[in-house]
Amino acid sequence: MKKLIVATVAVFTLFALIGCNNRSDGDIFHPSSSAELKPMQQSWRGVLPCADCEGIETSLYLEKDGTWVMNEHYQGARDEPSSFASWGSWARTADKLVLTDSNGEKAYFRAKGESLEMLDREGNPIESQFNYVLEPVKSSLPATPMAMRGMYFYRADAATFTDCATGKRVSVANNATLERGYLAARKASDKPVLLSVEGHFTVEENPDTGLPTRVLTPDSDGQFYPDQDCHSPQ
Repeated sequence: MKKLIVATVAVFTLFALIGCNNRSDGDIFHPSSSAELKPMQQSWRGVLPCADCEGIETSLYLEKDGTWVMNEHYQGARDEPSSFASWGSWARTADKLVLTDSNGEKAYFRAKGESLEMLDREGNPIESQFNYVLEPVKSSLPATPMAMRGMYFYRADAATFTDCATGKRVSVANNATLERGYLAARKASDKPVLLSVEGHFTVEENPDTGLPTRVLTPDSDGQFYPDQDCHSPQ
């Protein structure tokens, strides 16, 4: 399904926490260095072109820590699943938003007021009569599972996951299956173990600070790989 977007930017679309939507930070993403600097929404949504479905409802979420989450729903698709999620890291140049997914593929957007317009693979405008614009919205993170790979660590009834693609560390929701799997995989050591798992992000209150915190919620049992790390071949 990911190959269906006309002039896809290597298939992925994007995102971040609902907390981003409520921030007034003006330093997260600006239209361009030459334009008037002003705060922008940190989540966007729109229906992008699709070769053999009614359209791809695309939601993008940016987080201040430089990561994004994207959800794509293929409207009218015959096959299931029809919704996909992905995430990665983002950066901005003077006039472009650059998204890099977990496979290293890049996609480009540019600001149009408070909206975002999708660009082609080289970061140039797409000459088309179809819509490539995402409009600003306020919405929560999608619960669509996405494949993730990173280092899992569990101690004192608390687990963390350090994503291989972005290097970001997040807390992991309580999951007895993963905890047992980690204890079996680590053997006598007390070190993180490589984990491949499907999951999605939620936003929960940090018990120590009371602030909204991103948490990884597993959607599968996952697979541990003892004696491997993020640099090991996939």
